[in-house]
Amino acid sequence: MRTSYTSTIVAILVVAALIGGLAYAGFRTYERLTATPPPPPACEVSTAGQTYDLDTDQAAIAATIAGVAARRHLPRQALTIAYATALQESDLQNLDYGDRDSVGVFQQRPSQGWGTVAQIENPVYATTRFFEALAKVPKYTKLPIAVAAQDVQHSADGSAYGQYDYVAAQFAAAFTSRGDVWCWYTPTATQHADVTAAEQDMRATFGPLAGTTGRSAKMSFDVHGDEAWTVAGWLTTHAQEYEISYVRYAGYEWKAAAGSMGWQPDPGSDSNSIVAG
Repeated sequence: MRTSYTSTIVAILVVAALIGGLAYAGFRTYERLTATPPPPPACEVSTAGQTYDLDTDQAAIAATIAGVAARRHLPRQALTIAYATALQESDLQNLDYGDRDSVGVFQQRPSQGWGTVAQIENPVYATTRFFEALAKVPKYTKLPIAVAAQDVQHSADGSAYGQYDYVAAQFAAAFTSRGDVWCWYTPTATQHADVTAAEQDMRATFGPLAGTTGRSAKMSFDVHGDEAWTVAGWLTTHAQEYEISYVRYAGYEWKAAAGSMGWQPDPGSDSNSIVAG
């Protein structure tokens, strides 16, 4: 009788353990199935009460165009003309195809002297060439955007640039204003910002920037005014590429994982330098 009783108890415990294990496994499966997945990487431009959705490639190109304009100390109207052109020609994408031999963001043609295919497919180079040509247009800031763009592009239908007048002006304001551009992605727990590569590409875009990099995967730049927010926008739009998880400047902080919430107040951030890492 004792042996039979003990065997029964053991059997009950085994069954209970099996049931418990199955229940836990079922709970974990349910937890995985019902957990909210992180949002896919994306970006937003928000200005004048309107929000525009961009993918990270489009936003990075828009930030690069703004950065080149800042490097050349161009007026905002020049940036607006560039955005209207890029939106019409490529929808802010670095295309490797186009009409005849056209390629790149501005659909420039190697056969027309814009450069080699490899050069034109570099957004910094393509934007620099666009602004060089725009600067040669007499009184371009006084011209209608479509006319100024056409004087650079010599497109088959120059009037098409005009449809982007308003959006281009909004983008030009956003990429040179406080916290109007943000992106998001989900960083890994072990990643570290590639500050060396980020700094190299920033300097190619903006030219020399005063600051330091390389300390504990953190970078700091002394930039002020509208250019500072253009630099900050460049950092957020290129964040996934260089594994940047935060940017702080002038009382605000952007975090990659919470980027869809935009820039948040951060009283501890320094208004004299941009810090990212």
